[in-house]
Amino acid sequence: EVQLVESGGGLVQPGGSLRLSCAASGFTFSSYYMTWVRQAPGKGLEWVSIISSSGIVTYIADSVKGRFTISRDNAKKTFDLQMNSLKSEDMAVYYCARCKNYFCSRSTPPDDAYDYRGQGTQVAVSS
Repeated sequence: EVQLVESGGGLVQPGGSLRLSCAASGFTFSSYYMTWVRQAPGKGLEWVSIISSSGIVTYIADSVKGRFTISRDNAKKTFDLQMNSLKSEDMAVYYCARCKNYFCSRSTPPDDAYDYRGQGTQVAVSS
């Protein structure tokens, strides 16, 4: 059974940092592109970042570029999202997801791009 379990969300002040982690199981993790997506209140799902099966960052949203970093550890079957300099507009539920058919492209709507995702972790940014 494919499982993705996020951790690391919470409340942080503007300018603060959080690190989200996603633990994967039930599939050959090293074969898949993986992604972080997010959904802010009242908005649709938005790409945050995509990482290839070998650890190359293939996409990072302009809104988080220079502040967020995606990484993965295939040996541990985990991938992370380091979020620095958080802003109020980063407030959302963040989901880790497995790319459908081993691959993700930002040209695909995120809702159509993954086949499994985690339960989501809330990130709140407030003073």
